[in-house]
Amino acid sequence: MHIPVLQKEVLEYLDPRPNENFIDCTLGYGGHTKAILEKTEPKGKVLGIDRDPEMIRNLKNIKRLTPVCENFSNLKEIIKQQGFNRVSGILFDLGFSSWHLEGSDRGFTFLKNEPLDMRYSIKSPLTAEKIVNYWSSWEIEKILREYGEERFSEKISENIIKFRKVKPIERTFQLVEVIKKATPVWYQHQRIHFATRTFQALRIAVNDELNNFIKVLPQALEMLKKEGRLVIISFHSLEDRIAKNFIRDNRNSLKVVTKKPIIPTQEEIKINPRSRSAKLRAAIKIS
Repeated sequence: MHIPVLQKEVLEYLDPRPNENFIDCTLGYGGHTKAILEKTEPKGKVLGIDRDPEMIRNLKNIKRLTPVCENFSNLKEIIKQQGFNRVSGILFDLGFSSWHLEGSDRGFTFLKNEPLDMRYSIKSPLTAEKIVNYWSSWEIEKILREYGEERFSEKISENIIKFRKVKPIERTFQLVEVIKKATPVWYQHQRIHFATRTFQALRIAVNDELNNFIKVLPQALEMLKKEGRLVIISFHSLEDRIAKNFIRDNRNSLKVVTKKPIIPTQEEIKINPRSRSAKLRAAIKIS
């Protein structure tokens, strides 16, 4: 069952009202969008964007929703093509869908033996398999260090090179074994699984997540009408830093609504453990 993260807080800070138009830049299963549509009856609309055609396919028949299979980094062009004006709020929920972990068979999880793909859009040429088998040691080390904040990035990248000389790394369990052999035993018994940061780094690199987020934020600010609301849910420190810095650097145009990021309650974490690392930041366009 899909549970939208921080849904109550999203509605509080987006503050959707009857007949207003909103953009959900990370449509996913449409949990947040459906809640927004309820609040904006009878004529309010949502433009929903997702890179994965599987997500779009599931939500095609919802009234007042315009689903678009695209990269949100092209937000301004998407809005222009769809003729979607007077935007009262824009939402980014930067976590990937539970379907990607449980049903996509694209290697997003280290708990299942799947092909090393990790693409949101299967049209993209780059896969995790290509990175681990063809990128240089220093390129792999760099993404593990920067995108995964992995303390053993150098040893893991060295072990990837060593392993692939014998046999291509094509599946998730192969990669988990490579990481295991490159890290000390104590590291393999931490609260966070020892492969988490490597998998995160590869997923970010494959989908160019951080650069896309940096590109879209100025477009989102421009497309919002005055008094429009911007709400961002991030799931790791790199995304949160980008969101925080963007809001701070645009203080002439944006009024901060959340002095500190909003985090899930213990009750929500109990119901939906994947929400535990979520942070919500919100701002209102003032000029």
